[in-house]
Amino acid sequence: MFNGSETTVTLVIILVALGVLGWGYNRARSYGKLGILAWLQSVVLTLPWLLFFGLVSMGIYLNIVGILFLLVASTGLYIYLGRLLRAAGQDEVWRERATKLFEEQQQNKDAQKSEEQDTAAYKNLTAVSEGPNTTRIGVATIPDEDLQLIKGIFGIDTFFATETIKYQEGAIFTGNLRGNDAELVHSRLSANLEEKLSDRYRLFLVDNPEGKPVVIILPSSNDPRTTTVAQKILALVLVIATFFTTLEVSGLLLDFDLFSEPQRFQEALPITIGIWIVLITHELGHWWQAKAHDVRLSLPFFLPSLQIGSFGAMVRFESLLPNRKVLFDISLAGPAVGGVVSLVMLMAGLVLSHQGSAFQVPAEFFQGSILVGGLAKLVLGSALQESLVDVHPLTIVGWLGLTITALNLMPAGQLDGGRIVQAIYGRKTARLTT
Repeated sequence: MFNGSETTVTLVIILVALGVLGWGYNRARSYGKLGILAWLQSVVLTLPWLLFFGLVSMGIYLNIVGILFLLVASTGLYIYLGRLLRAAGQDEVWRERATKLFEEQQQNKDAQKSEEQDTAAYKNLTAVSEGPNTTRIGVATIPDEDLQLIKGIFGIDTFFATETIKYQEGAIFTGNLRGNDAELVHSRLSANLEEKLSDRYRLFLVDNPEGKPVVIILPSSNDPRTTTVAQKILALVLVIATFFTTLEVSGLLLDFDLFSEPQRFQEALPITIGIWIVLITHELGHWWQAKAHDVRLSLPFFLPSLQIGSFGAMVRFESLLPNRKVLFDISLAGPAVGGVVSLVMLMAGLVLSHQGSAFQVPAEFFQGSILVGGLAKLVLGSALQESLVDVHPLTIVGWLGLTITALNLMPAGQLDGGRIVQAIYGRKTARLTT
């Protein structure tokens, strides 16, 4: 339990945090529904550790089940609010478009006769035929010379285009796929496109809602943007914050608070290094497959956590993905490598465990996971009959690593699990799982 001065400091920190949340709410109100939803997301991320330290200051200590409940509940609420935020954002976009369209119609009404206005509106809002097989949607800016060259990339052994739709700076081609190897066809078409127009355009081979193949051509100017200086600074700040949260969690595991006894930070370093080995190998797994597929990734944005040290990291794709297989390989590689490293640490820790090991954990600790419980029963045997089990520190590090890996495999949003679901089942199913 905290002493008087530590309790006072904790309460002051909680009050300051609540004050910041209140200030954020006042600012968020001016942005309407979008602002409130974004503010609620920050509340969901902040409240778990406020509640945790508030309870600790009162002498109430949560067990691992309670901590995991807070973690899962806050993650679930954050994902749910994210869905509401995206939906509200889409509504706002369509509302702005409708307002802009209405204003344009009002201007046309003042400047033209009603018949001319109807004609102009019809041309702006409907497709205007340019021939038996070509349709223009809205205002097309792709040069006709480029379009003719793009049409020349198709052949009887790759893709037979039956209709061409010009859309903004790109084009959409519907037709029939020749052969069953979509990846091979995509590679051939991409090579033909690069040969004719260098790297000015990107080619995508996807299925429409009816399941028929569609070729989409977009200018390379639409490629994802590289990481900005501000984002690099944010990534560095998050690395530093995550380092301190992993130190704090390591200290709590060793039964001391790093903020109260900073001089003991060296005692927490071994466990901290173990956690960081898991985090770094996870990211190296992503980079390994990204390099194999010639895909650029952003710097990892680590997510600090006062419950387990870190939730892992988020990375952005800084180049376009050619197909779902690449998305699957890159997304799975991180959890696979990090999970294997965590499992090896767990097994090594169980093997090295003996009477008098550094940590004592309740026997119920091994009942929360079939995998961990099965391995512990296999290695420790009768030692699990005791109420407290002595374990090596690597056991704890491996368990934390497996927990972080499991969280990243949740089928939600831009987590590895969400991207894996999207790669296997498509974007529509991924949205439903989120």
